[in-house]
Amino acid sequence: MEFSLFYFAAGQRSGDDGYRLLLDGARFADRHGFSAVWTPERHFHEFGGPYPNPAVTGAAVAAVTERVDVRAGSVVGPLHHPVRIAEEWAVVDNLSRGRAGLAFASGWHAEDFALRPENYAGRKQILTETIETVRGLWRGESVRLTDGEGKEATVRSFPAPVRPHLPVWLTSAGSADTFRHAGAQGYGVLTHLLGQELAELEKKIAEYRAALPATAPENPAAGKVALMLHTFVGTDRDAVRERVREPFSAYIRSSLGLIMKAAGDILPGVEPDDLDPEDLDFLVEHSFGKYFDTGGLFGTVEDLIPLLERIEAAGVDEVACLIDFGVDDDAVLDSLTHLGRLREAWTARSTR
Repeated sequence: MEFSLFYFAAGQRSGDDGYRLLLDGARFADRHGFSAVWTPERHFHEFGGPYPNPAVTGAAVAAVTERVDVRAGSVVGPLHHPVRIAEEWAVVDNLSRGRAGLAFASGWHAEDFALRPENYAGRKQILTETIETVRGLWRGESVRLTDGEGKEATVRSFPAPVRPHLPVWLTSAGSADTFRHAGAQGYGVLTHLLGQELAELEKKIAEYRAALPATAPENPAAGKVALMLHTFVGTDRDAVRERVREPFSAYIRSSLGLIMKAAGDILPGVEPDDLDPEDLDFLVEHSFGKYFDTGGLFGTVEDLIPLLERIEAAGVDEVACLIDFGVDDDAVLDSLTHLGRLREAWTARSTR
């Protein structure tokens, strides 16, 4: 099972160090055996706001690394023209000398579709079409479009990528249908534990792999499942709990609407604004306890090996460590040493 770094940004940073955590973390991952660095696409919300375009942040990661894969986690396909996606990520692939990869998402927040309101209702079908168009362009194929005079134009995207086949994942918030669709299409899966338990995830992964085509798809990520987990590793579990309690609780509170909508089964039909302060505090505290104990990589190296064993047994191929959720940058960067030790301990155990 591989380890990667995942970024989401709990809030806007300002000044010259606004992207220090991203770039210094990427350098660390590159030097210490991590497989990839993922950056997201987020719009119109403080949580994730520094990451509106993963191609831009991916280009920055490509420029300061030599080995790790540079991935989108995720491109919201229906918000963009597929030719633009292919063009931008071919640039990232060239800058990284063939290390680009994309997870795609259909999007779920209606406000995000202020960028492309006409695509909201049909976003899932549009996503499938977008992915296949991007993959075709990546292989050097042409597409037919309508130009500014209303005439048909046949175009190819440039530059040509270095990597012959684009690694593609489909992002799922937990829908079994999405897992099965990803399998049938020969995509990888990027998922998380918001709204699903590990036992449920294991069943969905089994269904996903059962749906994979009999012949190997032209996708290096086919059959691969990456699990995003909030992460902070230290030398004392209680100290880690206290270190992450305030920022992680603030993260939960500031993005509770997103969490509740993603989970679906938590207070269905209820919006955070409908809750009175005591109920809101209870929900935040409950969520913190749950995610700290079972939904994240929080604790010491020794604490976390059993959790990694359960994750691997569920069928996960890669742990995408979300390190960027509100703990101050210096503490996060210091903690990467312990995360690196965890990866080394896991790798040594797995190769015995």
